[in-house]
Amino acid sequence: MSTVNPQPLWQPDPERIAQAQVTTFQAWAAEHHGAPADGGYPALHCWSVEELEAFWKAVTEWFDVRFTTPYERVLGDRSMPGARWFPGATLNYAEHALRAAASRADEPALLHVDETHDPRPVTWADLRRQVGSLAAELRALGVRPGDRVSGYLPNIPEAVVALLATAAVGGVWTSCAPDFGARSVLDRFQQVEPVVLFTVDGYRYGGKEHDRREIVAELRRELPTLRAVVHIPLLGTDAPDGALEWSALTTADTEPVFEQVPFDHPLWVLYSSGTTGLPKAIVQSQGGILVEHLKQLGLHCDLGPEDRFFWYTSTGWMMWNFLVSGLLTGTTVVLYDGSPGYPDTGAQWRIAERTGATLYGTSAAYVMACRKADVHPSRDFDLSAVKCVATTGSPLPPDGFRWLHDEFAESGADLWIASVSGGTDVCSCFAGAVPTLPVHVGELQAPCLGTDLQSWDPSGKPLTDEVGELVVTNPMPSMPIRFWNDPDGSRYHDSYFDTYPGVWRHGDWITLTSRGSVVIHGRSDSTLNRQGVRMGSADIYEAVERLPEIKESLVVGIEQPDGGYWMPLFVHLAPGATLDDDLTDRIRKTIRTQLSPRHVPDEIIEVPGIPHTLTGKRIEVPVKRLLQGTPLEKAVNPGSIDDLDLLAHYQELARTRP
Repeated sequence: MSTVNPQPLWQPDPERIAQAQVTTFQAWAAEHHGAPADGGYPALHCWSVEELEAFWKAVTEWFDVRFTTPYERVLGDRSMPGARWFPGATLNYAEHALRAAASRADEPALLHVDETHDPRPVTWADLRRQVGSLAAELRALGVRPGDRVSGYLPNIPEAVVALLATAAVGGVWTSCAPDFGARSVLDRFQQVEPVVLFTVDGYRYGGKEHDRREIVAELRRELPTLRAVVHIPLLGTDAPDGALEWSALTTADTEPVFEQVPFDHPLWVLYSSGTTGLPKAIVQSQGGILVEHLKQLGLHCDLGPEDRFFWYTSTGWMMWNFLVSGLLTGTTVVLYDGSPGYPDTGAQWRIAERTGATLYGTSAAYVMACRKADVHPSRDFDLSAVKCVATTGSPLPPDGFRWLHDEFAESGADLWIASVSGGTDVCSCFAGAVPTLPVHVGELQAPCLGTDLQSWDPSGKPLTDEVGELVVTNPMPSMPIRFWNDPDGSRYHDSYFDTYPGVWRHGDWITLTSRGSVVIHGRSDSTLNRQGVRMGSADIYEAVERLPEIKESLVVGIEQPDGGYWMPLFVHLAPGATLDDDLTDRIRKTIRTQLSPRHVPDEIIEVPGIPHTLTGKRIEVPVKRLLQGTPLEKAVNPGSIDDLDLLAHYQELARTRP
């Protein structure tokens, strides 16, 4: 791996390195906490995992975390699962998220953008006032610390206000995007039994209005624990009977009161994709998220009060929670509610231009779609404010790195490209952005601070420059404190700690290179294993989808009863393309020459589309199960799929294949 791209694609200049927060943090931590003064990021990372308590103590001091009662020690118990961070401490996440209001009252905390692409600001003072008003109303409704508050909301300022007001009273926030159907929402919310539901009447996407009032009525019927429903009239309709109006709850000029809760008090519940069963209800803590996100956003993303932070996301994906945490660093957060490609493929770049985004986050899929659609972001939009383009959701292919670099280089821009990888499970990154390190094509810059990221073989031996399982050998503050309705912790244990006792196994194939960078190869539970040679599906997608005729692809490897191995490649073709002998031969040749002769598919099959989870990830394991003959209702949770009709094609193939 480390010999493929010997020269970096990008190198930060000395001025950028000197001005980066992680540089000044390292010098300060060397003076006050024994961190190495020399050796740059690699030395700082080594110290951060070897001296875990000193590192996290330094983070809380550097970012001036306000503990209303002091902690007894940084880490009361290091065991995984079960690590106890900052026992004895109390604090409040929302209090920290609103701190900038004291000094920047009239500046924008939020910039809200819809499909008109016209930004509308919410000032720090107004955000704080609305949170204060709503928190008081939640208390009046009887919401107490630990009660669950739910949102069926798009990425709009009201969702941020509701989250922060919930955190202010010590409630537990949970949200779904309004493109989720009733069954998908109920699969999630029924597990946690919310007492309040914030909801819109509908949403706008792709230039159309989508009325959700019938689904809201079903949610109200099927969530018997609800004491109140709050109506946000995004489409201008009246509140249904018995619902409260948003405007009536957020107009008082009320100073927020922040409940001081234990460090490990639940902040929110996130959900796994739930493709093969009920989604896991993942509980993360107020303090754990606070310190992890301060580290990630302040040191790794290098965000501060002068920045504007945009990431394309919905409230049904952990990146929305991560985006809202930009407020912790005093950053202006850009909320986009709409289609990523409306009215044209360049839409997200237009939003970055109009909001002055300095950190622009998107998906690897969007970058590759722009490349295929011949979009020229730096030529067609004024992106002079953008310092970093970050991607996640899937590995950014090497061609994506080169395309972004070349597009911005044409305008003379010094673009930092940060491909990052983490998970809903920790609501953060394991590896990715480091403003002081070079960027190599196809590689994440480095493991994150405080994260002892390793690649292990099946026996638990660490690997370098070889593909292995992504493991984390020390606790992170944002690891789940538990799963909801998992009283003995068995489901939590089995999800991450079953393979290597006491060590977090995430379920990705990675390579740690000898120069310290990281390559992600895709999910290890959908690994392709031909004649003992393992390969991640992401490597095949990256190669195949370079071909202009291939819109998207899906590959699975299926063990046969006779001991054989069947590896079909499914392709969704671009408009006007045909899967003829020529294209089939070019696909096979591409995989053979760029990857491995062993991983040339046994069959190439055209399909009408590739199914995804509701957060846009290809669903390899359920398709594999269908092709092995598992009935649809057992192979997949229907409410977790973006287009259930597509699965019928794979089900029929399983039925008719000899």
